[in-house]
Amino acid sequence: MPYQGYSDYFEKKLIISVATTGGHHGKEANPNLPEQPEEIARDVAACEAAGASMVHIHARDENGEGTKDVARFQAIRDAIEEHCDDILVNFTTGGGGIWSREERIAPILQTEPRPDLATVDLGPVNFGQTRTAVNTREQNEEYAQRMLDTGVKPELELFNPGHIPEMEHLIEEELLEPPYWCTAIFGMQNGTPALPRNVINFADNLPESSEWQALALGRHQLPLTTMAIAMGGHVRVGMEDNIYYRKGELAESNAQLVERTARIADELNRPIASPAETREILGL
Repeated sequence: MPYQGYSDYFEKKLIISVATTGGHHGKEANPNLPEQPEEIARDVAACEAAGASMVHIHARDENGEGTKDVARFQAIRDAIEEHCDDILVNFTTGGGGIWSREERIAPILQTEPRPDLATVDLGPVNFGQTRTAVNTREQNEEYAQRMLDTGVKPELELFNPGHIPEMEHLIEEELLEPPYWCTAIFGMQNGTPALPRNVINFADNLPESSEWQALALGRHQLPLTTMAIAMGGHVRVGMEDNIYYRKGELAESNAQLVERTARIADELNRPIASPAETREILGL
């Protein structure tokens, strides 16, 4: 819930997630955005050193284009294992309207070791003028069941308040295990507007036993993630969501964005969760 003077504020560990790459803009938007497996892994290692305990992974092919090729996800997974200590790995299942249902979940089920977590997008999302990622209830039940069967924890991505009942449905069907890990997404094309009061409303409406993080696009990333820290939530930063450090200044690296978040958390007296503590918080 939002901050209400709760007694454990100063003890509650903050999970910092980083989304290094994404599946949309690339080096044409910011040349520092990592695209290839070794490049991603080195960036992730720097983010882990700066305080990130979880990384959200998209794969790109040799030309920097988005891909669901299992071999590319495996190459990223292997490189992270080589370069990082203990950071939690979270694979995307996004890509609706481009890849089939099976293509989207294949990397989660076929890489070794499997990721710790994987996303489930809880409803329709528009991209540009002609593309909609449909994300039906049937698909999300399937994804949640297959993750439950294989020991991968879902990260529930909620693009607007209407997706909260979809989360509740998966809980009622016993397809999720508490604590529930969910991401409040602000500023998408047809998603929740990036307004402070909407962060509060989102947190107020979540089911019990939920842990949540705030994700906000572009210029909204800094103020809304800072708000989430003060509310007792968690945060996601990174160049998938925001390529700038400040207005007119491109981010030098994902680690630069993580470092700023860690400094803000320190000023707000929120201790930062290690990967081991993140596993404990999320019941992994």
